Amino acid sequence: MSPYHRGTRCTAFAGAERIASGPLGEVALAAHAVVQRGQPVSVLVFDDATGRPIDIDYRGEEADVLARIPRPPAAEPGPGDGDGAVAPAGALPPVPRGRGRPKLGVEAREVTLLPRHWAWLATQPGGASATLRRLVEEARRGSGARDRMREARESAYRFMSAMAGDAPGFEEASRALFAGDRARFEAVTTGWSPDVRAHAMLMARDAFPSAT
Repeated sequence: MSPYHRGTRCTAFAGAERIASGPLGEVALAAHAVVQRGQPVSVLVFDDATGRPIDIDYRGEEADVLARIPRPPAAEPGPGDGDGAVAPAGALPPVPRGRGRPKLGVEAREVTLLPRHWAWLATQPGGASATLRRLVEEARRGSGARDRMREARESAYRFMSAMAGDAPGFEEASRALFAGDRARFEAVTTGWSPDVRAHAMLMARDAFPSAT
């Protein structure tokens, strides 16, 4: 099943020209129009978050293209949502409750620790589960900037590989990207197509250390 839906933020290119950017439903229709004109250029659509290409089936009319792209996931209906129909008592079997508190987003999974770890957790206020959640949140906050930088580098590299793999300076630009050298990255990409370079810079906006 495709992870993409009509609301996925993405960007489309016809050759080296950026033709549309926005929700996948709108971008797919813009790309479809270019394909229908039969222009001798490849049309590629990229996920703005990951830099991965998105496969789109352009056969048929606009409605056919759109129908093959899933709608955004709907939120789970709450009280009063839906058509107002109420199932009669006893019509549905009770759903067994699993471990954890799913309504709060809490999910139970196995955790393997050494005896000394369990002994330490037993001394912490709030119990083992609360302590583990707190430690995970602290670790996430501490590594958040580093994780964003790594993800931005990987996403930008995916896009660059697809759109600028044969462009002058690609290898050096890749080295500068993963080295966190913004100035060098900007310098060696000046010979690229303006639209490709601009989008690569956008994808790489979190890939470099902040200026001090």
